[in-house]
Amino acid sequence: MIARIVAGADCVLLAVCNAQAAEIRLLSSGAMKEIISELLPEFETASGHKVTPTWTGTANMIKQIEAGEVFDLVVIGVPEVEKFATAGKFLSGSRADLGRSGVGLAVKAGAPKPDISNADAVKKAMVNAKAVAYSTGPIGVYVRALLDKLGIADQVVPKAKVAASGMRVGDFLIKGEADLAFQQISELMHEHGIDFLGPLPADIENYTVYSSGISSAAKEADAARALQAFLRAANAGPTYKKNGMEQTR
Repeated sequence: MIARIVAGADCVLLAVCNAQAAEIRLLSSGAMKEIISELLPEFETASGHKVTPTWTGTANMIKQIEAGEVFDLVVIGVPEVEKFATAGKFLSGSRADLGRSGVGLAVKAGAPKPDISNADAVKKAMVNAKAVAYSTGPIGVYVRALLDKLGIADQVVPKAKVAASGMRVGDFLIKGEADLAFQQISELMHEHGIDFLGPLPADIENYTVYSSGISSAAKEADAARALQAFLRAANAGPTYKKNGMEQTR
């Protein structure tokens, strides 16, 4: 992988190879955890930099940034990147989109698998579920709107289990507290103790684009840019796909 990157058009991302090694503080949504974690060893070997990541949910990330915690690179949804750029929390022009993830559904491992082939089937599965789990992040916002759209909010919201920021909804399934859960596909694919059913049907699917921004208070802005470039390199595409995301370049 490294040799291909150095030899290819994306070799610019390794421009800091000969510069002094830096420690990059990364704050990232958990939806990108498996993808970035898989790519980091190659980046660190190629660049000489070290990346110290913090993984959590969108709501927690917003609180941390608004509280003044300083990170070099932040990976979060596009709306939040734009918000923090406007507020001066991110360097102007530092936005770099990375990938997009759809909404997926899951049940506890071994549990009956409901039909989710179309919107009506998903609607029926939610109504029939003992409890439905979703997060407080972009997925939760979308699912709550979807319940209104399908006309079943009054039946589902009272029995909903809403995961705290940074918590994966699979925990509700494993503990038997919910029997149907919504979350980013990239997160559900790696949960143990659950069965990933697949994405929402196309007519009600929703995508979250994960982007990145460099903190205006970053101590290692140049190294953070190198990491952004590495995560956007064409050779990283298969890693995104394997982990349930589509690379956005």
